[in-house]
Amino acid sequence: MADIVVLGDEAVALGAVHAGVTAAYAYPGTPSTEILEYLRAYAQRHDGPLAAWTANEKTAYEAALGVSFAGRRALVAMKHVGLNVAADPFMNSALVSVHGGLVVAVADDPGMHSSQNEQDSRFYADFARVICLEPANAQEAYEMTREAFDLSERFHIPIVVRLVTRLAHSRGVIKVSPPRDENRPSKAPVPASWILLPANARRQWRALLDRQPDIRAYAADSHHNVLSLDNRELGVITAGLGRNYYLENLEDLGFVPSHLHVGAYPLPVESVRMLAGHVKRVLVLEDGYPYIERMLRGLIPPPVEIMGKETGHLPPDGELTPDIARVALGLKVRPGVEAPGPALPNRPPQLCQGCPHGDMYHAINKALEGFETSIVTSDIGCYTLGALPPYGAIESCVCMGASIGMAKGAADAGFHPVIAVIGDSTFLHSGVTPLMDAIAANTDMTLVILDNDVVAMTGGQPSIVPSSRIEALLRGLGVDPDHLHVITAHPRQVERNTDVIRKELGHRGLSVIVGVRECPETARAKKQQQPALAMA
Repeated sequence: MADIVVLGDEAVALGAVHAGVTAAYAYPGTPSTEILEYLRAYAQRHDGPLAAWTANEKTAYEAALGVSFAGRRALVAMKHVGLNVAADPFMNSALVSVHGGLVVAVADDPGMHSSQNEQDSRFYADFARVICLEPANAQEAYEMTREAFDLSERFHIPIVVRLVTRLAHSRGVIKVSPPRDENRPSKAPVPASWILLPANARRQWRALLDRQPDIRAYAADSHHNVLSLDNRELGVITAGLGRNYYLENLEDLGFVPSHLHVGAYPLPVESVRMLAGHVKRVLVLEDGYPYIERMLRGLIPPPVEIMGKETGHLPPDGELTPDIARVALGLKVRPGVEAPGPALPNRPPQLCQGCPHGDMYHAINKALEGFETSIVTSDIGCYTLGALPPYGAIESCVCMGASIGMAKGAADAGFHPVIAVIGDSTFLHSGVTPLMDAIAANTDMTLVILDNDVVAMTGGQPSIVPSSRIEALLRGLGVDPDHLHVITAHPRQVERNTDVIRKELGHRGLSVIVGVRECPETARAKKQQQPALAMA
């Protein structure tokens, strides 16, 4: 089959297709979004597999579990903080006897290009006692994803494929292999293994522990873990992209260190010990947390020096880069090229021209004039940019749905006025449940839902529930109709919207205001697509 050029994310998607995946589920989140985007486009052209956006990562994971329970192969994709949301089904799925192959593609974000933290998903895989595969390039992303489905069915566990931003969003040439057919539907042979009542769960936990030697043996023999013993002074352990950066600098080093590359976890302990027995110093090049480095301290005897992020040989945060690896290897930094001319000013991110969120923030700021103090909590999305000039409208951004829970807590602490700001997709992702708490307590707070009908931050994916149904959802939850308002987020409506918000701030109970107008970028893209669709 012909070579093709794809993003790392797309290599994962194509690997799943060629592994015979039946269904894939995800919630949009950079840097993982393109996995399902590719699958949805592929499905439109080839009438399958099923590729669906979901309300959040937990619902995505549970749908994938259902596919696996029915004996077919499923992929679930998310960014690293999305795995926090899916942690409950993920951890428990390690105990069930996975039937159809279940693969979890997680894209971590070292350097926090578009995330709240740098957490490393390898710890989750270790926590769950499952295999994690970490590709170093697009070819490995394709091959490891295909292999992951086989491993899942072999060991009856979910398999994690861990990417990082630099791989997820870089292009590479891959060679593909002939595709495999989908599994036929079949019920799990031991249904009780999926019923995690305490008696069953204890038995399943014991079975997972009993499989650990076989899982460790797989990792020890995996061709993704490669050991070469050369120089006796320095040994280098690389993981994922760390291998690329090591090889990029190898020629300038003047000698060939002993080298262990880790692409499959659990960590190949015997290979680590063989390397440690051959060298005096070990340098660890890994992107993310010092996961391998910490494990080495229980495996390598003290005379062997361990160098990494915890010893200051590499920065403790941010992305691993070729230059960082170069310095850690003892090489001089390559001289850079300085372009002549004045220093360019910083250009912070900002809301798009004509964004309805800006109109709502103007109304919120006007409504709060006259109050000595106030609290405005917010959430993850385009509207988080309301923290920056010219708005300065929000004061918090912690995690999906936290705006509502934090506003309730601030109101419970006696603060007034308190406003929570959340987007429509984020509300459906994680805001419904904290709102139910506020409804039950009739909390003295105002919730403002910024409804632009899409998941705009990640490229305009559709919200799981359209704008026309959010009001009915709020009424069904029990929001008082007298204090539920649907308004138009528009420059010409700022004064009217200010009056609505100010009136509800005077209500000493829960009120909800939904500001509706479609994302202009999405509306523009739709208009551009219409002529093409008419000609098709």
